[in-house]
Amino acid sequence: MNYKDTILGLIFLALLVAIWHIATSLQLVNALFLPTPLETIQTLYIQLIQTQELWSDIFATLYRTIIAFILAAIAGITIGLVLGYSKLVHSSMGTAVDFARSIPATALFPLFLLFFGIGDEAKIAVGVWAASLIIMINTAYGVRYANKIRLMVAKAYKLPQLETFTKVILPEAAPHIAAGLRIALSLTLIVVIVTEMFIGTSMGLGHRIIDAQLVYRVPEMYAAIIIAGILGYLLNHLLQLAEKKVIHWSGR
Repeated sequence: MNYKDTILGLIFLALLVAIWHIATSLQLVNALFLPTPLETIQTLYIQLIQTQELWSDIFATLYRTIIAFILAAIAGITIGLVLGYSKLVHSSMGTAVDFARSIPATALFPLFLLFFGIGDEAKIAVGVWAASLIIMINTAYGVRYANKIRLMVAKAYKLPQLETFTKVILPEAAPHIAAGLRIALSLTLIVVIVTEMFIGTSMGLGHRIIDAQLVYRVPEMYAAIIIAGILGYLLNHLLQLAEKKVIHWSGR
């Protein structure tokens, strides 16, 4: 992201806050449902700086998200490479994969609760399920639709299959894998927060959001939502920076 995009993003964010301030100042929205920006910022300051009680929720959500994402990346990339490279595996598993990705992850909450209980394992497992399918499909697509000209050159030079895979197919698939990882990371965070809302836990941003909503601590609810958004933005930005460093040949 260049400086121009950053400035435009900050301007748009400032505009949203201004609209929020105007809506609450003119009482266009009931204060019970939408606190003022100042109230929300004060709540953020109190819970992050003074009491520091939000940090335990942030770290709990971050821990579950990172573990789920790493496991999903390992499973998704491994299966996706096989699925994309082998026509036999693709033809035999393609329908099953399409069916699996059509099932909403939230519909599987009860199943994961039965298998893993109400601890972190269930929350992580749901995140792994949702994210690994995205990564798997993007990886398989990248492998199957690698640059045909480069594959023909590799064939003309009679490169061994392993060398063709590592030097041609894998680099060609890398941008697709990276795109899948970015989407999967955001999805993992969303799924983890949702599971924290509905699967019993004592810590996590989802737990704080739903608890605040139930007792109408609205500024606290908005503060936790904002923190969740910042967390998602930072994770995605870090992944983009890593992608630029690792996949420097993308688009060439």
